[in-house]
Amino acid sequence: FFAAGECAAGINGANRLGGNSLSDLIVFGKRAGEFAAKFAKENSLGRIDNDKIDTHAREALKPFENSAGENPYSVQRDLQEVMQHNVGIVRDEGEMRSALDHLKTFWERAARVGVTGNRDFNPGWHTALDLKNLLTVSEAIAGAALERKESRGAQFREDYPEKDERFSKVNTVIRKAEDGSMEVRLEPLPEMPDYLKQVIEENK
Repeated sequence: FFAAGECAAGINGANRLGGNSLSDLIVFGKRAGEFAAKFAKENSLGRIDNDKIDTHAREALKPFENSAGENPYSVQRDLQEVMQHNVGIVRDEGEMRSALDHLKTFWERAARVGVTGNRDFNPGWHTALDLKNLLTVSEAIAGAALERKESRGAQFREDYPEKDERFSKVNTVIRKAEDGSMEVRLEPLPEMPDYLKQVIEENK
């Protein structure tokens, strides 16, 4: 999987100036494209399991089978309110744990949403499909913010208002476990390559 800009990671640490993202996209967009092309030339096209395709298609169309189910817009709106209130600009452990508890309920509600109409230009269906991604990202944000017990950049913890230099030496890595739960780990930062050290020294 090749990604560019902040879809891949942040090179600016805990915060950035607005215009920095544009140069980030240009530089890493070029690199992602070059390495994707190289990978495509060196590897054969993978095989796709038709049974998995059928399974995902049935899952995507499930809201049409439950037209009397919950409105996906209602789930989306309530999710936005919980994340804004509990995992907004100012955060603390109690509120973030409350958000994670709410997310368990939102997963259950998302599984019961229903839509009407057909698949063409159907924003209700699109919202229903978006819920899984919205919930996954919300869970990742809340879990990572909870693990980082400090304030730095755009992350402000009311219960940990100061920087903790231990967190300047690690990346927060989030993965989905096989059982669907979110795993949050702190992994040591890799050693900076010599050529980057040289660039930094030259531009001091």
